Amino acid sequence: MNFLYRVILKTEDLIRRFRDKAYIEICKSRGLKVGKDVIFIEAPKFGSEPFLIEIGDRTKITANCTFINHDGAMYVIRSMEKYQDARNFGRIKIGRNCFIGNNCTILPGVEIGDNCILGAGSVLNSSMPANSVFAGVPAKLICTIDEYGHKALKNNTDYPRELESNRAQLESYIRQYLPHVYKPVK
Repeated sequence: MNFLYRVILKTEDLIRRFRDKAYIEICKSRGLKVGKDVIFIEAPKFGSEPFLIEIGDRTKITANCTFINHDGAMYVIRSMEKYQDARNFGRIKIGRNCFIGNNCTILPGVEIGDNCILGAGSVLNSSMPANSVFAGVPAKLICTIDEYGHKALKNNTDYPRELESNRAQLESYIRQYLPHVYKPVK
């Protein structure tokens, strides 16, 4: 039974990867601009105007992210005579060396500078300056990238770096030696 389960998971993963790769290629053919060494953990939802999106080199976009290029709520007000011509489209530009966390939504007209991090679950409705970390709903400035780096070093997980080439050994080491330390209640 375990073997069958693993076969089903592997098959599902291969189908998802194929579908995601095809979707990204279709979006590129429709004008989506993707830089070099961009990593998509899963294909984001690029909306109906992928030609309004630009993603810089060495950016990583994680699972379940959504890019919204237009304001669909115009549907409601266009039925009113004085707003019948209301339209709202916006470009989205992500700089180089950025990270977009799981379940993020990026709204029209937003530009993310180089070396930025957008925290998981965020809704970004304003632009982010280079070298910044934003998170929340709506996303707000949390800290600079240097402050984030200093925190990361302060909370660094020590382990033999040579284990990184063997994921099973790394997981075994972390499972055994990672201390049971948790963040305090705020």
